[in-house]
Amino acid sequence: MESVVDASVLVAVLMNEPEKPRIIELTSDADLVAPGCVPWEIGNALSAMLKRGRLSVDVARLMFAAFEGIPIRYVPVEFGNALQLSGDHQIYAYDAYYLDCAHRHRVPLLTLDKRLRQIAAKLGIATPEI
Repeated sequence: MESVVDASVLVAVLMNEPEKPRIIELTSDADLVAPGCVPWEIGNALSAMLKRGRLSVDVARLMFAAFEGIPIRYVPVEFGNALQLSGDHQIYAYDAYYLDCAHRHRVPLLTLDKRLRQIAAKLGIATPEI
């Protein structure tokens, strides 16, 4: 089974957040799919933690290397669809990319973002509880 993963769940795993065991459970037999923006979003999240003093550069580099070891199939975004979703739901394009991927591939979306989960539900996209 495929699942779309967003940056929030990937960062939770990398940071050993309390949600990690549930995320691992949900993804252990899944083929992970994501829009191609995910590496940039992970890099941005790690840089934000650097800026706040939560990580050292060495740890951030190790975490990014660990992220790169996660088998994710990157899929192209249908930008017209994403812009429509963005306008319809007043969300950022990056969030719309995940919704578009899950909707087009007819697979669940794994996210910790409550607003994204709400919109996904309106669109008929499954969002397993994490």
